[in-house]
This record gives sequence, C-alpha cells and structure tokens, in this order.
Amino acid sequence: MLTLGLMRAFKNAGLRVGGAKCGPDYIDPAFHTAATGAQSYNLDSWAMRPSLLGALAFAAGEACDLILCEASMGLFDGAPGEPGRTGSSADIAAALGWPVLFLIDVGGQAQTAAAIVKGCAVYDPRIRIAGVVLNRVASDRHRRLATQAIEAIGFNVLGALPRTEMIHLPERHLGLVQAEETADLDKLLDRIADFVSEHIDMNAVFRRACASSAVSAASPSAALAPPAQRIAIARDEAFSFLYPHILAGWRRAGAEISFFSPLADERPPQECDLCWLPGGYPELHAGRLAAAASFFEGLRLFARTKPVHGECGGYMSLGQALIDKDGQAHRMAGLLSPSFSFAKRALHLGYRSARIADAHPLGPAGVLLRGHEFHYATIEATGKPDRPFAFVSDAHGSAEQPEGSRRGLASGSFFHVIAVEETQ
Repeated sequence: MLTLGLMRAFKNAGLRVGGAKCGPDYIDPAFHTAATGAQSYNLDSWAMRPSLLGALAFAAGEACDLILCEASMGLFDGAPGEPGRTGSSADIAAALGWPVLFLIDVGGQAQTAAAIVKGCAVYDPRIRIAGVVLNRVASDRHRRLATQAIEAIGFNVLGALPRTEMIHLPERHLGLVQAEETADLDKLLDRIADFVSEHIDMNAVFRRACASSAVSAASPSAALAPPAQRIAIARDEAFSFLYPHILAGWRRAGAEISFFSPLADERPPQECDLCWLPGGYPELHAGRLAAAASFFEGLRLFARTKPVHGECGGYMSLGQALIDKDGQAHRMAGLLSPSFSFAKRALHLGYRSARIADAHPLGPAGVLLRGHEFHYATIEATGKPDRPFAFVSDAHGSAEQPEGSRRGLASGSFFHVIAVEETQ
C-alpha cells in the first residue's frame, strides 16, 4: 500500500516514476505499472547476476525522476547464499546503493520500535536507512511515543499511517487479485495516493532518494536467450505470469512475439516456431478452459511439429485433467501424462535451481536455470510417466529431484525461470 501510494502520489504530482520489486513476484509489478504508467521490473539477487541487476535497474528508471523499489518480506529475509546473493531486499539496496525507507508496524508497541529500527540499521553495514514510516498507528499519542523514541536515536520519522479499513485490495490464494482484474483500479490507486500523501512527508521522501553509480545502461537481454525466433505466448486472466525482463530480453534479441488467449478459444498462431504457456490461474477458469475446444485442437496440432512449453499453470493445462477445489475434473490438452488437483492442496514455495535433463529450446542438456516454484496443486499420476523436464534442487542444498514432464515436443514444469545461472 505504501509503495503504491507513493508511486501514484508522485506521478499525480507530475513526476516520472519508475517501479521495481525485490525478488520473484508477478503480481506486484503489474500494480506498479498501473500506478506509474511505466514498466516495473523484478530485481532478484539470488537468481540474477550483478550485471543483470544493474541493467534492469537502469531499465526500470530510464527517463524517470525517481525509482521506488518495493521490498519483499523483511529487509534481510532471503535464502542461503554467498554474500550479496541471498535474494534479500538488503542485497538489492546494497548492490545498487539505494537508501532504505524503513516501514515498521508499530501495532502493539511504541518506544520498542526504536530498538528495532536501530537493530536493523546496524545489522548490515552495507545499507543506509534514510527515513522511517510508522504503520498501524492507533492514536496521536501512540505516534508521538514511537516518533520521539526513534528520532532520539538519530532517525527521521517521515510519516505515520493510521489504522484504516477504508482501503482494501482483494486477495486470493497466490496473493493479491491481479491488477487487470481489480475493479476501478485507477480510482483505488488515487485513494491510496491521497491517504499516503496525507500522512507522509512526500518532499522529505523525495529529498532522501539518491543517484546510484551501480546502475548500468548495459542491455539486460542476457537473462534468458529466446527459445525460438517466433514465439506464441498465451496471455489472459488464466495465463499472465511472465516476467517483464524476460519478455523484453527476447524482444531485444530479435524474437517476434504473438499473443493469443486460450480463454477466448484462440489457437496459437501456427506460423510461430514455439508456443509458451505461462503460469497463472487456470484453476479459477478450469471449466471455461476445458470448453475451449478450438484452443486445445490448435495446441495439439502445433505440438505435432513444434515445441510447446508450459510453466506452472501452463504445465497444468498440458496435462490430462485439472481437478478444481470442489473435486470436479476438467479435461485439459492431454499432451503430458499427469493430472493436477486443487482438491488436495499443498503449498510448494521457494527458489529452485533447474538442470535441464535433455536438449530443449531453453538450452542444451545440463544448462542451469535459476527461478522459483509457487503453487498449491498436487500431481495425480495417470498412465506411463513422462521423461523429466529438469532436475531441480532448492536454495537450501537439497538433492536434485526430477521435475516436470516431457513427451514428444511438449514439456512443462512447476519451475518458473528467472535467469540462466551464472557459470564460472
């Protein structure tokens, strides 16, 4: 809410605002884009090499007066990794030299908030806290107690957000309802901006932003090479999870992109060389998707002669059936052997390294990709198992496990790719 409010308020004040998001997240950057009118990019220190981070930060802020980068979880939360490669928001601030606007929930505390601010300020000498914003403030007295304690140890409190039930963004099982599905989003963003502007010293926030010498104008196209020259990409409410930096990199490398909508019963353009089915929410549209006879017929025809790859939701649409939360089975493409169930839910979440099992449009056998997994679906085996798409391990050093499916020219996996893993 604070990020969106600042973005929209600065934009409404006439500034050119860029957005970015720490870590793997498809939904928040789309809200940033709606708030600012500019493409927002993910910055991920675990999955991306430093040169790519700098190039993407440049792309996010190109021709802008200000970049606002939304953190992920707590400031230092991340995965095991070498210094600067843990996926934490602190890694991004340190790598790019960006100051931190520290938002602290003061619900249920007052002066103790100062100890938390000081602890975070000294925990990692790489970062600089440029100001503090209090969240969930109960009263003027509550605000004064917390503010006085924090400013007594040398940090400026730049605003205090009171508790409110007046502003709300709808949620679902993977996070916020997507920006394009949120009713009256422009009006809601303006209300959030008005709320934030009323309680935050906007001029002080702007003054504390600073330029960074670590941001590079180099091309960020090296995140992932295009898997084909002409790529058909599914895009609608069921298939929307494709990272902007990957799409921009493919285009920069000369790939031609054609979008189509499975929910509108559109076929993948047959003149394309590869079909890409991104993740998303096919489980929310399973009945409508199952009824898209022309889409599935065109997809099967495409897969006879050219590669089709699905990530997470796209992977599920390539299987035999998708079982919704009520236990009803919906027939899918049948190009891969598994069925997938939301009646039996289990959360799978975290960073993943994927070693491609056999030569694939994404790279030769053995190439390492970095990305993540985030889904609730469970697999129900049906028929003879497919060959694995990749061998996957997590960021905590787990042994590699076969992941995904490959049959003929069709492949899929729950793995979402972010970048090719850096090689020595």
